[in-house]
Amino acid sequence: MSKTAVITARVDEETLALVDRVSKAHNRSRAWFVSRAIAEAARKEAEFLAFVQVGIDAADRGELVPHEEVVAKIDAMIARHKARCAS
Repeated sequence: MSKTAVITARVDEETLALVDRVSKAHNRSRAWFVSRAIAEAARKEAEFLAFVQVGIDAADRGELVPHEEVVAKIDAMIARHKARCAS
């Protein structure tokens, strides 16, 4: 089993009630739910930061798409969507 640490956080009453409701539905403790929620949020945030870094690295290498090209692609996507909806 890995080491654990204690984190203290203040939450509003509505959030606390929601945490209690969810943890009770899983027949688990508040600490169990909060630990899982923090781990999942941290994992998702780390993935997002890594994704952003890929873009930053590409920009640093000069691998950019001109604004006009992006706008043209978006306009084409919108036109296709409108054509589908009109059908």
